[in-house]
Amino acid sequence: MTAQLGFADLLTQAATTNEQRQMDRATAHLPGTMEEAMPFYRRMIENHHAAMQAADIDKAMSIREEAHLLAAKLNGGTCGIIAGPDAPGCILERESAAPPGSVPLWGQAGEFIVTVGAMPVRIELKGMFGIGSTSCLFPGFYAHAVDRDRPFLSETGFRSFLGVSGQLVPGLTTEDFARETIAAHVRQELKGRLLPIQKRPRA
Repeated sequence: MTAQLGFADLLTQAATTNEQRQMDRATAHLPGTMEEAMPFYRRMIENHHAAMQAADIDKAMSIREEAHLLAAKLNGGTCGIIAGPDAPGCILERESAAPPGSVPLWGQAGEFIVTVGAMPVRIELKGMFGIGSTSCLFPGFYAHAVDRDRPFLSETGFRSFLGVSGQLVPGLTTEDFARETIAAHVRQELKGRLLPIQKRPRA
C-alpha cells in the first residue's frame, strides 16, 4: 500500500510538472510582473477593440484567451485569476477601466449612461475577465436605474444581461450594443411596458 501511494504521488507530481511546463511555454512571451503587464494589457484592449470593430471574431476571442493566460502567469500559473480584488485579473481590469462616464472600448470595463427611449440607464460593463468572456462573444453588463421614480426594466431598478447573443456588425460600439440589447428586451420580454420600481422600505 505504501509503495502504491508513493507511486501515485510520483504520478501526481509528474502531471503537475508537465502542466507547469506547458503553462511556461504558453506564456513565455507574456510579461511576468504587474508593472510590465499593465501597458501590455492596455494594448491588448486596443487590439481587441479594433478586432471587434472589424467584426473579426476569431481574433477578438484569441486576444481574450491570451488575456486570461497573462493573468494566470501573474498568478503563478494557477487558477483564481479573479478570486478577489487583489487577484491579477481584477487588478488588470480595474486599473485599465474607462474613466467614469465615458464609453469603454470593447474589452474594457467601465460605467456610462445610455438613454433608451426616454429612459436613462446606467450601464456597468464588464471587460475581458467578465463571466463567460472566453465563451460568449458579447460582454456581460448590469443595468441600473438612474431615476427610481420612473418605470424601469424591473421592479428592483436593476437587471443583469449575461450571455447576450446576436450578430456582430462592423463599427458596432459598446454603447450601441448596450442600448440595442435593452431596447430589444423592452420590446420582446416586457412587450413595450416598463415596470414601476418598488419603493425601498425605510429603516
